[in-house]
Amino acid sequence: MLDAADRRGLLRAMVLMRAVEERGLSLYKQGKIPGSFYDGRGQEAISVGATWALGAADAVCSPLIRDLGAHLVRGTDLAEIFRHYMGRENELSHGREGNVHFGDRRVGVVGMVSMLPDMMVVAGGLAMAFKLRSEQRCALSFFGDGATSRGDWHEAMNWAALYGLPVIFVLENNQFAYSTPTSRQFAREPVARAAAYGVAAVSVDGNDVEAVFEATREARERALAGDGPTLIEARTLRMHGHGAHDDASYIPTELLEEWLGRDPIERLASRLGEEETAAVEAEVAAQIDAALARAMEAPMPAPGTAGDDVFCVGEPVTLGEGAAPWSGFAAPDPLPAAA
Repeated sequence: MLDAADRRGLLRAMVLMRAVEERGLSLYKQGKIPGSFYDGRGQEAISVGATWALGAADAVCSPLIRDLGAHLVRGTDLAEIFRHYMGRENELSHGREGNVHFGDRRVGVVGMVSMLPDMMVVAGGLAMAFKLRSEQRCALSFFGDGATSRGDWHEAMNWAALYGLPVIFVLENNQFAYSTPTSRQFAREPVARAAAYGVAAVSVDGNDVEAVFEATREARERALAGDGPTLIEARTLRMHGHGAHDDASYIPTELLEEWLGRDPIERLASRLGEEETAAVEAEVAAQIDAALARAMEAPMPAPGTAGDDVFCVGEPVTLGEGAAPWSGFAAPDPLPAAA
């Protein structure tokens, strides 16, 4: 369970996420970050709380454009993140990919693609591998409410339930898929639809980092016990537009004001006190300044390397002579008849 050190760590990770993204937005406006820029202001509790509940051997799959906290909790080097943002030479991407598209396999983080629920299937594949190997590990995937309207969301939910995979699906319901409100996305809430697939589901306050942590901890326990997947709906609201190019004028003012009063950082800070919060903020500011200074020393990638590692090269790997193909899972036990 959470102790005082955990709560300080959770606060630090959320403060760090917000401060890094504020600095990133400033760099973007200075023309130092190409493309647009995306931040998760107001949603820090979700990625931080969920990732804090995982074990070191668990896989974090597809932290999205508002999930920087997952990278920070896992320990991805901050200077590397800034180098990646700016398209400079770095170990995460070598200056390639979009500025928020990155992962770090060294700390168990699988990078995202823009077709967001696609990564749920990847998380399912990881979980299937863990189950085949009888490993006490689980996979976790993030996605937004808009993802639940796509076919691969349904496929991933069905597959995970059918084979009882050790996977946690974290739905960041920030009430808008870009500019489309949830009322125009679906007729039944995601938690109700999860039950139809046979997936355990729970809805939590996504602006309460301790509530997100506890829901994820319980879901992980279920996964490792062989009780299958869990859908966690974390209800929240993004405080900025979809990206720096979006003024979010479609979000009602009264809704923004309501959620401003539920700021996840302020809520946890009030539990720790002003002195502790001030110390955390000072630590974070110094860390960001040092990391950005190191990042600025990195060169831009050599233009001649633009095609390196883009395509797989070499001969395809084939099964050895006489080897039998993988037969897959056995059929699952049928569900019990309704009472």
